Amino acid sequence: MRGRRFWPALWLALFLVLLLTLNGCKTILPMVSGEETDEFYTRPQIMIVAATERNRYQQVYTDQIWNVVMDDGNTFEAYLLNQVRSFLENLKIMNLLARNQGISLTSAEKDRLRSLTDVYYNGLSDKDIAYMGIAREDVETMYQEYYLANKVVGELTKGVDLEVSDSEAKVITVRMIQISSPEAAEAVYRRISQENADFLSVARETSEGEQIELSLGRGELPEAAEEAAFSLEAGELSPVTSGGDGWFYIFQCVSDYDAEATQMRKTRIYEERKNQVFQQIYSQFQAENEFQFSDEIWKDIHFSGGEEAMAVNFFSLYEEEFGSQGY
Repeated sequence: MRGRRFWPALWLALFLVLLLTLNGCKTILPMVSGEETDEFYTRPQIMIVAATERNRYQQVYTDQIWNVVMDDGNTFEAYLLNQVRSFLENLKIMNLLARNQGISLTSAEKDRLRSLTDVYYNGLSDKDIAYMGIAREDVETMYQEYYLANKVVGELTKGVDLEVSDSEAKVITVRMIQISSPEAAEAVYRRISQENADFLSVARETSEGEQIELSLGRGELPEAAEEAAFSLEAGELSPVTSGGDGWFYIFQCVSDYDAEATQMRKTRIYEERKNQVFQQIYSQFQAENEFQFSDEIWKDIHFSGGEEAMAVNFFSLYEEEFGSQGY
């Protein structure tokens, strides 16, 4: 069983040249002793994130999910706690990076985050507050940390040219027939092109592939098949094309430009490019700013045996206020 990662806004790209501006001196942060505090976050602050993820899964799968055994032999509870810990490590590194670059919150941003804190905190029941052991100040701190982690990415990527053209992001809609025999493919092509047989009906009858009608972007099919599909205008039929992958393709173009899908693909490609660049920056900064979490603070954090899941989701409220990118 796999759980989704829940910090997509943290994984935006940073400009590669910023490697030259990062602090070259390695800083090793000491481990903190004691059961109630961590080098970076207190137990109540950790519980804000932990409770959100606990409740998200428990609402869907009930409390039976915590005893499910993963492929590595650990329970799902242990797995999710480790994911929370990894998230908080990444969150703190992003805040250290912001400090390194002199990036901070403005008064207006703090005011907005205080308002969001009120919405979150006022939505908690007494049981919720007791379970997490939090005060309003803990919520405000975590919203500030999360916002600043997003802000540092936005600030350090300003002016970065990662433009994606319409051509490379273009999405078309096609009907596709895949056949493993060239002779059979030619026979099918004759039926459609000369006998005016309905493409969709013939495709359902003869295609050996799993998909018949699909939205298609660049890089999703072998190059020869891709070129055959993208050369068509709406309503046109392609000849039989060998993909070089053991399949022979015939396409009928339904739409030679899907504007909405193209825009979505453009956004995805843009974020992927930023992510690739950021991974290099992030890895460099992380390696030169080591830290160690205290294990003690995690020993009494458990998901099983708790009260009924609360309704308030820390991240959902944030996205409602600031959008999915968070800044």
